[in-house]
Amino acid sequence: MKKRVYGVLGVAALMANWNADFSGYPKRTAGNEIFGSDKAFKYPMKKVWEEQGYPVLYIKSMKLDGKKQELLPRTLKERYEYIFQVKDLKNEKTPEVLQKLFQAVDVKNFGATFAEADNNISITGAVQFGQGMNVYEDARIVEQPILSPFRTASKTEEEKKNSTIGTKICCEEAHYFYPFVINPLAYRGYEELGATTGYSEEDYTLFKQTALTAATAYSTNAKEGCENEFGLFVETDKTLYLPNLTEYIKFEKEEDKNKINLSECEKILRDVMDKIQKIEIYYNPATTKLEGIPEQSQLFHIVTGKEVV
Repeated sequence: MKKRVYGVLGVAALMANWNADFSGYPKRTAGNEIFGSDKAFKYPMKKVWEEQGYPVLYIKSMKLDGKKQELLPRTLKERYEYIFQVKDLKNEKTPEVLQKLFQAVDVKNFGATFAEADNNISITGAVQFGQGMNVYEDARIVEQPILSPFRTASKTEEEKKNSTIGTKICCEEAHYFYPFVINPLAYRGYEELGATTGYSEEDYTLFKQTALTAATAYSTNAKEGCENEFGLFVETDKTLYLPNLTEYIKFEKEEDKNKINLSECEKILRDVMDKIQKIEIYYNPATTKLEGIPEQSQLFHIVTGKEVV
């Protein structure tokens, strides 16, 4: 692929918890701003790829182990051997391991650190995400008490009579905007080694399709209510370097719709338009309106994929 891609991906969370910390509350910075980690965005993408039959290395999978038939998560070595049908990783040489790693769709996009069986491999991914900051100022956290249908295993007679109580925590409404960049030159050295043919147009197309649908597709109890709401893809010459575009996008709530203001972003792109090959914007016209759209942008419905005229 002979270009770079800069962009922004937006996720809406309505009565949902897009990315919780270990306390169960939505993640926050030291300044108390709600945000989602890059891992929170990548994980649903990996799940979609796995469901579609692509080899995915860095994802949890289980096995029945030993005579007791205990259910245990696989180690990284075991996961590698499982997806690539390898009897023992120790019998493979590093060049062969490197080639196989690039066959995993998550490694091809996001890179890998693989220190197993005398291999010490570090791959910087062609696709790099920043943190997804919540851009909705009035985001509020809601705690819901929930009742279990089962009694507690407590030893006290009184507590034995009662079922257990828990808490579900979610955001009433939040909007996370993630910056990302795709740099196919990241794999130039590995191409010279014959480990990969590089990051291709097909790789980029698959990434884009998955990135625009994975949040909506990934339905768990906490994430039901999360969906893809925005996507900006700016394809440029390899020599153009752009800043974090989320810093130049404003989100506002209006009475009937959300408004995404791209005016400041448009000013940045306008001055380098001679090095920009294509601009694509994905959104839902039923819930969102755009302002300050950059020139030559193609608009698409994020749900149907059809062009918005």
